[in-house]
Amino acid sequence: MARALGPDDLGDALALCSLDPVGSVLAAVRLADSAARPSFGSGAWGAFEDGRLVALAWVGANVVPVSPTGRGLEALARAVVVHQRSFSSLVGDAPAVHTVWSHLSQAWPSPRQMRADQPSLAITGTPAVDADPSVRPAVMDELELVLPASVAMFTEEYGYSPLGSSGAYAARVRQLIDGGRSFVRIGQGPDGPRVEFKAEIGAFALGVAQVQGVWTHPDLRGHGLGAAGTAAVVEHAYALGARTVSLYVNDYNATARAVYRRVGFDQVGSYATVVL
Repeated sequence: MARALGPDDLGDALALCSLDPVGSVLAAVRLADSAARPSFGSGAWGAFEDGRLVALAWVGANVVPVSPTGRGLEALARAVVVHQRSFSSLVGDAPAVHTVWSHLSQAWPSPRQMRADQPSLAITGTPAVDADPSVRPAVMDELELVLPASVAMFTEEYGYSPLGSSGAYAARVRQLIDGGRSFVRIGQGPDGPRVEFKAEIGAFALGVAQVQGVWTHPDLRGHGLGAAGTAAVVEHAYALGARTVSLYVNDYNATARAVYRRVGFDQVGSYATVVL
């Protein structure tokens, strides 16, 4: 059976995520962030066997499934079909995503993009390359520099701009800066100051900091800024209390995968993303 989770289920939900903290960090951070709110549970669904939680999904703008054993996902997919009208993506540990999508695809239109294999990488030790000392937390006064760089990264990645009438993307960039989790290297370009490198800690839970939005200015690629900048973000994540730093990357992005190997990341699993 599947049902909405409530505050009393939080401990069991986080314990389930902790079985694979790197694969489950996106769901865990949403559970942890919502735990203190009266509305906790409105987006968290769980599947149970003999009264024991075996799978869960955070259901909101994105659907993030978690099932270390692979059980319970069909019940969660049925709950999403019944209760969720729309969402922008299905993302998380690849086996769970593929199982859930095999059921949702019968009720949802064809996806805009299917990223079936995104290697999940992690590092727990000192980076293998020197960290760029110029990479530091962004400050709010730099929003007008950071937002265009973030939009450029997203547009390169997905093929369309994230900016829309709701202002949600700009609000997210602002939130990351305000939380000290947006990291930049600012340099001087032909037309004035510009972001030369950027990345964010987009999710942080269970001792795992997931790095997202890694981007180097096109004029400066191929000079080692990506590796040194990523190493700096790893060090900043450790300073914030992370025990493991993770990220996921498209399987076809050979250049990025080589950069992360140089830094010292190892593959620990695979993510998948269905973009609707």
